[in-house]
Amino acid sequence: MLERKQALMICLIIATVFYIVYQKTMNYDIFGLPIPKPHPLAFHRESVDLSDKLFTYQLNLSYFEKEFPALQSYNCTLLIDKKDFCHSANTKPLFILSIKSYPASFNRRAALRKTWAKEKEISRYLMKPLFLIAASPSQKQMNLVADEDKAFKDILLWDFMESHHNLSLKERCFLEWLFDNCQKAEFIFKGDDDGFVNPKALVKHVRNTANASQILHGALQRYSTVMRSGKYRVSNSIFPYQKYPSFLSGGGFIFPGGHIPALYAVSMRLPVFPLDDVYFGFLSLAAGLTFRHDKKFYVFGMEDKTCLYKEALFVHGITTEKLLQVWRDFQEKKC
Repeated sequence: MLERKQALMICLIIATVFYIVYQKTMNYDIFGLPIPKPHPLAFHRESVDLSDKLFTYQLNLSYFEKEFPALQSYNCTLLIDKKDFCHSANTKPLFILSIKSYPASFNRRAALRKTWAKEKEISRYLMKPLFLIAASPSQKQMNLVADEDKAFKDILLWDFMESHHNLSLKERCFLEWLFDNCQKAEFIFKGDDDGFVNPKALVKHVRNTANASQILHGALQRYSTVMRSGKYRVSNSIFPYQKYPSFLSGGGFIFPGGHIPALYAVSMRLPVFPLDDVYFGFLSLAAGLTFRHDKKFYVFGMEDKTCLYKEALFVHGITTEKLLQVWRDFQEKKC
């Protein structure tokens, strides 16, 4: 009898140890997302019908939960936060330059900080850069990102893993961060870290555009074809239509701070679509927002003439070397 009790006790101890190890090693699901934690701002996702007056699109939550369950259930959790980013003694209106990056992109971030991603007053605006980064499985990279932020204090780092589909979580979680911390921002530029931005041209654009604070600005993609294969593949089950509603190219665009509450509200309700620029388009449609196309958002590249960069608002797909060269030419006033 005593031996049986001892054997049961040993089994209980082994089971307890196994459970603890399991909990510590199984913090991520198959999509590389942390297992959801309780969050005070609980979302309520649901199926929705969205209409742009020409077409109606149904987003059926059950299909999204089947194909991309982690995208629907993730609670935004920051490893590096910036709660005081928008609280400054400077009373000028805030224009945030938010840049989607990833942990290993150290050289690009360094080049951006040497060029256009600097805190600076331009006309009546305070321009402030902020890098949006998700996690890496490399602890070395994560440690380097933490050191980088200590030096520059310009990084938001979430605990979900970097991946193509998880870019949509950057959209949603950044909206949540803006809603919680930065509704005072007047404008937000959001773009990729392989882009050129002309901050002076951005300010000139919003100052010279009628109703700039009421509309979203960028390169409008009108009824783009849905891809059924490759990197941008979307299944028929989650989106059975041939065309997307119009959306702004995610490479780089501007939205007014006044739209933060409306965008955040619909982000808590709509299914999270696995393509970030299309997802932001759905949020904008659900919030009843208006787009303005401007050809100076060069999301598919631009003719390689330095003087064209002077008037460009954004140029996508530029190398680090080209960015530094163009910026040097700007300083030397070659245009």
